Amino acid sequence: MSTVSTGDPAANEPSSGSQRTLRGARLKAQRGAPTELLARLARNLGSVAISIVVTLVLWIGFIKLFHVDHAVARNPADVWHYMFSAPSALHHRNVLFHNLLTTLRDAALGYVTGMVSAVVVASVFILARTLEQAFMPVALVLRSVPLIAMAPLITLIFGRDIAAISVIGGIVCFFPALINIMYGLRSTPRSAIDLMRSYGASRTTILRKVMFPSAMPAIFASLRILVPAALIGGLLSEWLATGRGSGNEMITVLRTFDYDELWSAVVLVTLTSIVLYSVVRAIEGAALARYAPDSVGRTS
Repeated sequence: MSTVSTGDPAANEPSSGSQRTLRGARLKAQRGAPTELLARLARNLGSVAISIVVTLVLWIGFIKLFHVDHAVARNPADVWHYMFSAPSALHHRNVLFHNLLTTLRDAALGYVTGMVSAVVVASVFILARTLEQAFMPVALVLRSVPLIAMAPLITLIFGRDIAAISVIGGIVCFFPALINIMYGLRSTPRSAIDLMRSYGASRTTILRKVMFPSAMPAIFASLRILVPAALIGGLLSEWLATGRGSGNEMITVLRTFDYDELWSAVVLVTLTSIVLYSVVRAIEGAALARYAPDSVGRTS
């Protein structure tokens, strides 16, 4: 039985319309990605604003409830006066923000070092289980040693500059990221791994094309939780090694009893941590909505 041709080439290609529709949907999704990111960021910052209000209330309530001496404690009004309405407020802000920028640089070094090291080590452990069994207990033992006890050795070996900052901040960020990423890699559906093996894919190919995409929620969760951890690592490196930035500022003004500057520095670092956490969370939500939509409800 013969088929009847209509003479119209488009009629003989029924899939072309659906292909154009799919291409249009992809283009629309790509154009809408920045809008989606901005919308998520706005929602997250709205939640941050509520959290800040709650924190301010708890801050004031704690001081009044426990009758903390004003010689030591500062309330939000005192911090505002020190940074914005005092006669030397401009000088205060310049000092605070200069030290904050140094701390952000130090935190970024630890953030990148810890995250990259965690991805590399997790990949090696997944590919070579014997290495994990040999080195993971050693890593856990090292993690149990207080960082302040290792700081003299770190500064002796790596000095007091960028290398020491990377090592101290990397240690703070490395272990939480490693545990999260390994959990994500091992949560890959077994059926997907078996399918790749049936096609003759190597272990490296399976890791790259199946396990890492499946672990995207865990990787982004690590990126998110490492934001405050990296700032803590940056402050620690400044306390213990470099003698610069907000970390050194807090120690210095504590010795000189300049509690206005101390509280202002703490507030500024805390607000920065909250904002950066919200930005990474918005990026995480937008990326997972596009590449791993099934996980968005579990991670948001």
